[in-house]
Amino acid sequence: MDRPKRLVILGAAFRATTPFKSEQGMSQSKKYRSSHWFGPTDKGGFIHRSWTKNQGYPDHLFDGRPVIGICNTWSELTPCNGHFRKIAEHVKRGIYEAGGFPMEFPVMSLGENLMRPTAMLFRNLASMDVEETIRANPIDGVVLLVGCDKTTPACLMGAASCDLPTLAISGGPMLNGKFRGEDIGSGTNVWKFSEEVRAGIMPLCDFQEAESCMSRSAGHCMTMGTASTMASVVESLGMGMPMNAAIPAVDSRRYALAHMAGRRAVEMVHEDLRMSKILTREAFENAVRVVGAIGGSTNAVVHLLALAGRLGIDFKLSDWDALGRDVPCLVNLMPSGKYLMEDFYYAGGVPAVIRELGDLIHRDALTVNGKTIGENTANAPCYNRDVIKPFNEPLVKQGGLAVLGGNLCPNGAVIKPSAATPELMQHRGRAVVFETIEDYNARVDDPNLDVDESCILVLKNCGPRGYPGMPEVGNFGLPEKILRKGITDMIRISDARMSGTAYGTVVLHVAPEAAAGGPLALVENGDFIQLDVAARKLHLEVSDEELTARRARWQPSASPFNRGYYKLYVDHVLQADQGADFDFLVGRSGTEVTRESH
Repeated sequence: MDRPKRLVILGAAFRATTPFKSEQGMSQSKKYRSSHWFGPTDKGGFIHRSWTKNQGYPDHLFDGRPVIGICNTWSELTPCNGHFRKIAEHVKRGIYEAGGFPMEFPVMSLGENLMRPTAMLFRNLASMDVEETIRANPIDGVVLLVGCDKTTPACLMGAASCDLPTLAISGGPMLNGKFRGEDIGSGTNVWKFSEEVRAGIMPLCDFQEAESCMSRSAGHCMTMGTASTMASVVESLGMGMPMNAAIPAVDSRRYALAHMAGRRAVEMVHEDLRMSKILTREAFENAVRVVGAIGGSTNAVVHLLALAGRLGIDFKLSDWDALGRDVPCLVNLMPSGKYLMEDFYYAGGVPAVIRELGDLIHRDALTVNGKTIGENTANAPCYNRDVIKPFNEPLVKQGGLAVLGGNLCPNGAVIKPSAATPELMQHRGRAVVFETIEDYNARVDDPNLDVDESCILVLKNCGPRGYPGMPEVGNFGLPEKILRKGITDMIRISDARMSGTAYGTVVLHVAPEAAAGGPLALVENGDFIQLDVAARKLHLEVSDEELTARRARWQPSASPFNRGYYKLYVDHVLQADQGADFDFLVGRSGTEVTRESH
């Protein structure tokens, strides 16, 4: 493959696709949505302009130019997004430069690091915040600032429900972690080190030293966790500028991209390039294949299903397997490989992967910079073949996420083959069952626990309703007695999610979940379970008659949530195979607001 200079692809990413328009041209252009607020000379127009001017905006900003909302998920409680104020200022420069009027607004920020019981519980709430803030305000186009993993799908979902011209800017990954001369990755090495402490291999003092060496700059996880995966999804869907995913958070080129994205947002409003024109079925197919090629997070499954539901696109859980089954994993990043996102950027990033995928990509899919994804990546270089492998020499031959079926998961379950132990991909074992996460925590290290390395660990009641919120506990640790044998992996099955930074032979998103009465609720200690990933099978070796008898005895737990958002969530959340969105949010509503506020 030829290796043209990086300048070529950056030029394609940042090149304007419509001529620059003067302020006079702006005022004479078509009437934008914001003109219904700022345009009238009546009492309402007076109120809208006058109160906005108290921030120091001069008259000419209200001359009919497009208003670009900057949806900022900045929060000091979301460490991954802590640098977003600076990114927003660069976006504003680009918007002003292109003749637009930037107006930054905050929405609920979701930090996986600190939020309890899980940030996923609040993804739908944040999406509602984004949707209603856009709809209620004089906004013509939107720039979404996204980073920590749930902020990306939440913002995309909310904006898709409105369907204005929109693009997303990811905050970028942290610099590589450095510990005693070696690169370490956020999440991936946390799970590794913590298990080594439990096994007596790593001293606690070393573990504590490592925590200061891992997160050494602004940005999100630098492994191919969910944040990096969703940033790559933004780019592969066409919703972000080329190279959006991989530029490190503290690299000056991240701010240059933000500046150019601000310019582009104004052009998108002129062109009326709405999300629905970009987020087509073909765009989702591209994203599925890119997730497989990068060894991406299983969390992308529930997020893309939910996003498709907002747009009314026919996209199902089974499509993940049909489209991604034969996609090779090309990217040698943790947790599937050894490198980190900083290395991925230097190697060529997502554009190089898309070019390598060739005909697996719908190359005529439109992107936010006005070009097709094929045009954006036609000359994308790869500078390091150990980081981004050639298509015919992959890291893993079948890297796509596998969707399982069977009597234990009638509506599906997922597993990430590239992060699993090959010897366990076909296995039969005795179930060791934990009814709740509290039950697991109380018994997992009990020396009398009846378990050996051939067993299959089962964790229940960690799905959307059961936890609630479907937390990242699916990669729950092995019993201490197993770790001390030197065993580092066992099959684990749950209705939970797992961090994209995690690894292991972990079956996730079992649907229906236990709390909804799925077959997972009926599994008992001593049952035998068969896992056959190649056959896409997860089978509980219990007769239909016995399962019927168990179901007759099963009683759902009474929900302790009788008020507020928790009750709304438990009452209306869909199952994992439907994206865990709210039933009343499926389908988009547009931006029409028919009544004045005064």
